[in-house]
Amino acid sequence: MQITRKLTLVLLAATLAAPATAKELLNSSYDVARELFAEINPLFIEHWQKQTGETLTINQSHGGSSRQAQAILQGLKADVVTFNQSTDIDVLHNKGQLLPENWRDRLANNSSPYYSTMAFLVRKGNPKGIKQWQDLANDGVGLVFPNPKTSGNARYTYVAAYGDALRRFNNDDGKAQSWLKGLLGNVVVFDTGGRGATTSFVERGLGDVLITFESEVNGIISKFPEQQFERVVPPTNVLAEFPVAWIDKNVQRNGTAVQAKAYLEFLYTKPAQQVLARQFYRVHQPDVVAATAGQFPATELFTVEEVFGSWEKVQQTHFVSGGVLDQLLADIKR
Repeated sequence: MQITRKLTLVLLAATLAAPATAKELLNSSYDVARELFAEINPLFIEHWQKQTGETLTINQSHGGSSRQAQAILQGLKADVVTFNQSTDIDVLHNKGQLLPENWRDRLANNSSPYYSTMAFLVRKGNPKGIKQWQDLANDGVGLVFPNPKTSGNARYTYVAAYGDALRRFNNDDGKAQSWLKGLLGNVVVFDTGGRGATTSFVERGLGDVLITFESEVNGIISKFPEQQFERVVPPTNVLAEFPVAWIDKNVQRNGTAVQAKAYLEFLYTKPAQQVLARQFYRVHQPDVVAATAGQFPATELFTVEEVFGSWEKVQQTHFVSGGVLDQLLADIKR
């Protein structure tokens, strides 16, 4: 009896002394977000440890957002996605029933805790005189941006350029497409993702203009000061949202529903929004917006919905096999 009581006390003491069960999250994200989450993840891990006593590990998977979505459909057990286009989350519902159709309504700002727009990275002195979208179709201008079939980054470039052309040509679609062929004809390489495009431009020296997210452009300028790159933000541009979601079926299977939701909610907090602004993303938190207003040039932003109806319509009209993009590229090759 006494031995049993002593054993019970020993087991109880060991249980109380044991650390909380460690949990792991897998964040599937777009290609150029490595540095961003390398800075945010430790902050959330520390926050979660203080709040719950639980040790948390956050792993990352990066690539073109469409490829990341396909990997999840094929079995990648991501707990959360932090993508750069809503259609790549929609496909997880439409093709896999991995999360509900109304996933946008679960967090603020259409589940987009931060946003950006497109910008041009040009070489020292801007030798081609690039100031706006229409300059990109000029003769002798070499462009670098990813493949719109595999990269949400590139799809934003495509709709931004197309939307600007529609405005310039008073919604004359024929004239807009004719101009767009000039832009596409100037592309010297279509990489599969945004980081590959950056490598082609910065390290391989390809092209005169890299078109990518404003945040990536600013990051490159900061990282490679010796190259004296310059940033151009065109006066008309697209609103690039960065939607996030927890993957219901996966978090239920992994037992990480609470942690996954808290992780994404953390992206809206002031500490995370400060990191996002330091990484050159535009944010929503009022104090951070006021403190960083000077680092973001003014530009007139339009939404995909305003110009094209919806991302789903864009996808079905422009990016499917045989769609407008394929037709334009085929015309260029003739």
